[in-house]
Amino acid sequence: MDRTERFYKIQKMLSDRKLVTTEQFLKELEISRATFRRDLEYLRDRLGAPIAWDTDLGGYILQNIPGENLSALPGLWLNEFEIHSLLSVIELLRGIDPEGLIGSQVNPIRERLEKLLEKGDYSAREVSRRIRVTTLARRNTPTKFFEIVAHGLLARKRLQITHYGRQDNKLTEREISPQRLVYYRDNWYLDAFCHNKDDLRTFGMDALEAVTLLDKPAVSIEEADLRAELESGYGIFAGTKHQIAKLKFSPFRSRWVAKEVWHPDQKGEIQDDGSFILSIPYSDERELLLDILRQGADVEVLGPKPLRDAIKTRLMATMKIYD
Repeated sequence: MDRTERFYKIQKMLSDRKLVTTEQFLKELEISRATFRRDLEYLRDRLGAPIAWDTDLGGYILQNIPGENLSALPGLWLNEFEIHSLLSVIELLRGIDPEGLIGSQVNPIRERLEKLLEKGDYSAREVSRRIRVTTLARRNTPTKFFEIVAHGLLARKRLQITHYGRQDNKLTEREISPQRLVYYRDNWYLDAFCHNKDDLRTFGMDALEAVTLLDKPAVSIEEADLRAELESGYGIFAGTKHQIAKLKFSPFRSRWVAKEVWHPDQKGEIQDDGSFILSIPYSDERELLLDILRQGADVEVLGPKPLRDAIKTRLMATMKIYD
């Protein structure tokens, strides 16, 4: 058996028997005394396994450490490649969590993984140097609000929020049942059932002016219903009444857009001249308008007519600024 299998075997023997002698290890693992000594040293020093020698009993035991679950030795299920991959994901988490909102949960994992990599080909510092996450137009979320929302979300409690609506420039008081936190385009959003509107709503976390945890059980919405209501249209805006936007991209821009996913249910077709026609469902045009406009002259809205007219109106208003 290879070393990883031996580690599992050592852990299982100690868990099942509570006390294992050196001779029992050597016989069942079919290894030399020197190999067993190296394995034991690795488990203790590199993985922090609480394996101790009991002089009175004459064998090895798992030490009882208060507050720790000894049902499995840490890190045994990860090889070096998998550790690098997981550290890469943690770097991504650190990039989307610059204020340390989830750092207290991630850091202990990161520290253990970094210890496992100490003698590997690539140091944890090298992983950190080589993997970068850059955010754009990120809006800050107060840490205290994030913590209250996260607690209410997981404890299934309702929240009283004061929300700033940028569309109408007004503050509103809402009682909501939080459903899920969503990280979208470098910003956090809260999907929730609004008891004032008796409907699902999405709130920008940065737009919360006040949050209070209520001692009321939250209403839970089925995941399938959440996806149908909040994810079937384009972008962050909810709605089940869809239209299909048909966009024609220039041959030049098609080199990028043909590889992009604007929506899970999109349809795309390359034309003979190299242009690309993209069809995507949407229920609210606000976010889609912005994404179309940033493509400039490399895209034409073929339909529907209200969307085409909205783009034309925006472009004409923009031209007036520069006339």
